[in-house]
Amino acid sequence: MRMTVQEVVLCALVAGLCGLGFSNLGVKQTEVLAKEGGDAVTGREIYVNTCILCHGIDGKGVRGLQFVPPPADLTSLAVQSRLDGALFRRIHDGKPNTVMGAWKHALSDEEIWDVLAYVRTFKIEAPGQP
Repeated sequence: MRMTVQEVVLCALVAGLCGLGFSNLGVKQTEVLAKEGGDAVTGREIYVNTCILCHGIDGKGVRGLQFVPPPADLTSLAVQSRLDGALFRRIHDGKPNTVMGAWKHALSDEEIWDVLAYVRTFKIEAPGQP
C-alpha cells in the first residue's frame, strides 16, 4: 500500500498537532520561575537553618572551611547580578562538582524563593573591600 503525497502531508500535519498536546510539559518550571519575589523574613529563618554553615551569617562564606571550590560569596557582584531564575535553579538543582547540593527535596519552591529574597538583601561589595 503506497501513500500519496497528500496522505503523507496529512499524516505529518496530524502528528504535529498531536505533539502540541505535550507542549506544556515545562509549565510548572515556567510558573515557578515567573513567581514574583519571596518573603525575606521567612527566607532569613531558612537561611540560618540551612545555608549559614557554608555561606556564613553575612553571605561571604565561613573562614577556615577548605572547600574546593569555596562556597559562593553571596555579596559578590557575580552572584547579585545573576537573574532570579538562575539563582533559583542553582539552589533548587545545586551546582555539579561543588559542595552546593540540590535543595529541591528539602525545600519547597516557595521556601527557595524566600531564601532568594533574603539573599537579595545582602550588600554588594566591590572586590577588595573588607
